[in-house]
Amino acid sequence: MPYQPYVDENYYKETYEGVVKDVYSLGKLLKKASRHIDTLTFNRIIGKFDDLSDFQQEIIKDVICELVDFEYTNKDALETILSEYSINGVTMHFGESWTVKVENGIPIPTELFSLLEQTGLTTRSFYY
Repeated sequence: MPYQPYVDENYYKETYEGVVKDVYSLGKLLKKASRHIDTLTFNRIIGKFDDLSDFQQEIIKDVICELVDFEYTNKDALETILSEYSINGVTMHFGESWTVKVENGIPIPTELFSLLEQTGLTTRSFYY
């Protein structure tokens, strides 16, 4: 059975009202964001999404939609291989900042990661 994102295109467009209008890219972006959530939650929700509480499901869907918007609008900066460069005394640094954290290799806005933490699924010492 192929991997299914936790958010479908209809939810993203109609309920969330996201910024991505390119229907050809949207499915791929939703899948990528869902995979990132799997990484950030240590794969705890694969095959168990429906077993999560409504609260957890809602947060995960919101975070995925916002992560899609973040990754779409910042695509060029996120795909750069440079970590820092300097021109004429002006230095630009890519990586963690007070607004973006890199967790398990995934850049995510700090506010979104804090929201995802409310699910209780992002800690290494998770108990069922």
